[in-house]
Amino acid sequence: MKSLIREPIQIMSDRHHNLAEPEPMISLDGVSKGFGSHAILNNVTFNVPRGRTTAVLGPSGTGKSVLLKIIIGLMSPEKGQVFVFGEPIVGMRMKSLFGIRKRLGVLFQDGALFGSLNLLENIAFPMREHTRKSEVEIRRKVLEFADLVGLSDHLSKLPGEVSGGMRKRAGLARALVLEPEIVLFDEPDSGLDPVRVAYLDDLVVKVQRETGATFFIITHNITSVMRTADYLGLLYRGDLAAFGAKELIRTSSDPLVQQFLEGRSQGPIGMDEMADST
Repeated sequence: MKSLIREPIQIMSDRHHNLAEPEPMISLDGVSKGFGSHAILNNVTFNVPRGRTTAVLGPSGTGKSVLLKIIIGLMSPEKGQVFVFGEPIVGMRMKSLFGIRKRLGVLFQDGALFGSLNLLENIAFPMREHTRKSEVEIRRKVLEFADLVGLSDHLSKLPGEVSGGMRKRAGLARALVLEPEIVLFDEPDSGLDPVRVAYLDDLVVKVQRETGATFFIITHNITSVMRTADYLGLLYRGDLAAFGAKELIRTSSDPLVQQFLEGRSQGPIGMDEMADST
């Protein structure tokens, strides 16, 4: 079955006109991944610029989560290479890969908090595992990042005693506490109502500006990424349909991009993600 997409639209102009592109912190070069006869990603190539927020969108089942796992090194592609901090991680020895991962922060869909630990202990966990900081230093850092995400008054509570939005904020604080250069977000708005999503979006923008870290988000929430992202990519049936500066993607004339961003039923994206639309 042929893909509907022949060539991805690569619109790599920066949002600040006439400025050179920031250097990439993550680069995918011809990444392909499949399970059995089913292709998940097909020759995906793009760069994630340093110090900006990049989001990859796509309908359900288009390979977004697989893409994130490949970037983290939890999966390996059949073809292609992934560069993180300029280092090729496909085929990298596990010890070296662990060194790369220590420079990454990850916010998982559900926050992935330990249910038996309070929020303070959850946020402190990466420092206890990966550093030799004293308890005084650890507590100071936890309080610093808890304040940043608005959780200072709730650190003694267990994850089951707080709302989904608070668990997401605690997960974000934990992802930031080692001061990573790259923070990866796996469907950060999952399970949140629109108001809490808006609060989380404001927080993402604030934290990115204050830390200067590179943020990479996978999601299907168009409204959210229009508030947070500088660069957008669109995955459809494993192909990279478009990638570039947000404003240029938003004004793209490509029918597939227009249909997805406008949420229309008419267009090349059909009801069945596994089959071509008629």
